[in-house]
Amino acid sequence: MSAERPTLPPVRLHTEAELARDALAAPLLARAVRLARWAGPGTRVGAGGELVDAQLPAAAEHLGLTADEDGAAEASEAWRLAVDTGLVEVEDPEADDETGPGTDEDGFGEEAEGTVTAGENLALLTGGSPQDVLAIWLDGLEAAHADATAPFFDDFADLVGEDGSIDFDALDWDPETEAEFLDGVLGNLYLLTVGDAAGAPVPLPALAASMIVPDDMGEPTDDILEQVSDAMMRLDDQFRVLEPIGIVEYRPVDEALLAEDGADATPPVDDEDVTRYGMVKLTPLGLYGIRARMLDAGVEAPAIGDLADKGADALLGGIAYYPEEAARSEVQLWLAARGADGAAAELLDAARGEDAQAPLRRLHCQQALALVGAEAEPAVRAVLDDGELGGLARVWLAELGAADVPAPPESMIFWLAVDTIAAQLEADGDLDELQGLVEGLSGQHSGFFDEVWRVDHPATADVLEAMGRLHSDKKQAKEARKAAFKARSRNGSGS
Repeated sequence: MSAERPTLPPVRLHTEAELARDALAAPLLARAVRLARWAGPGTRVGAGGELVDAQLPAAAEHLGLTADEDGAAEASEAWRLAVDTGLVEVEDPEADDETGPGTDEDGFGEEAEGTVTAGENLALLTGGSPQDVLAIWLDGLEAAHADATAPFFDDFADLVGEDGSIDFDALDWDPETEAEFLDGVLGNLYLLTVGDAAGAPVPLPALAASMIVPDDMGEPTDDILEQVSDAMMRLDDQFRVLEPIGIVEYRPVDEALLAEDGADATPPVDDEDVTRYGMVKLTPLGLYGIRARMLDAGVEAPAIGDLADKGADALLGGIAYYPEEAARSEVQLWLAARGADGAAAELLDAARGEDAQAPLRRLHCQQALALVGAEAEPAVRAVLDDGELGGLARVWLAELGAADVPAPPESMIFWLAVDTIAAQLEADGDLDELQGLVEGLSGQHSGFFDEVWRVDHPATADVLEAMGRLHSDKKQAKEARKAAFKARSRNGSGS
């Protein structure tokens, strides 16, 4: 039943049907689909499956793009995505038995041409499930990510040696390093988005700085600022590539700013308009896509609804460290899937235990029972005499306004006090609230610290030590520390 703290807070995703609609509306995938339906036996492609140059104007025209280099480039990009996602199938051209593949009889001329047919995935986009659509879109995201981390160069001819080989070392490009950097940026953007209910756009300088500036650095050095500036420009290029696949809404770096500052855009000072330096925001589809990539990489990235079909033990363990609203949403989905019948008894059974997370499970169990409502009363009354659950049961029944709630024995009151503080300590709750809880509980009984050290609870000594640190009354804090020492001595664990 034990739980580990999740690496990331839980994300609230749109439904798969909504996400699939967003995927189909992503400009790059929409263009790829249009080209896949436009293509036919007469479509001319090169040895790598790319549209030949002579075919690009017609493809651009079909997409309603301009008849210039930009239009041809966008058409070519959409075609590559159609190939990468299986919307079209390209059969490699036959090798010419005299001149070899990729040449005409003079040895130059047009590329060898392959045969184009509709791919199986094209039909799935209209006739398949939302999961089918999202799987195809994820393939497209992978291709767009690869494009975004590809090297940039001004003159490809400079990289080609006399023997026709390409000098990749001259690019100063490490594909793994580039991919790791972009994934780190997207991970930071994901974390900022999940933690911001409003989903506000993030300034590009802040995102670049999050990857460059050390956490313990005060005023950034000129070298660090230069690195941030370089990262901003790289990210500006990358987000321009990623936006058409639908994962981000991006406001690029102001071209006028680049003209003012030359090749580099120095990160802004506080009084400058930060929006001119680029603003980026993950879309709901982007949250889904980045989470999918993180899950593939082995990162724990929970989503609300993950636990809906699990048992109560998995539910209470899984939401142990969730924010309050996320935990409530998860429980509501669990109850909707599980049904109220038997839910209370299952939750109470899962709340038992002496491990470090058990107090948190009991806290979340009590909150979950509140969502079950009056139907939980028989199951709750059944545990009134339980040493671990009896105090919880009495509190819950009192909050329900139930009649005939038996008064707890004094030992149960102290045990519940320790369990309640232990839950808050494990959850790393708000310090002021925790201090108020500590002082409130100790103030309800004049001899609290004379009695509480005897409580047979695994966390008694730790709770008393925390009370000694948190209590604002110096005398009470000293009493708490003395009680903690007694509790440890009683258990034979020393000081």
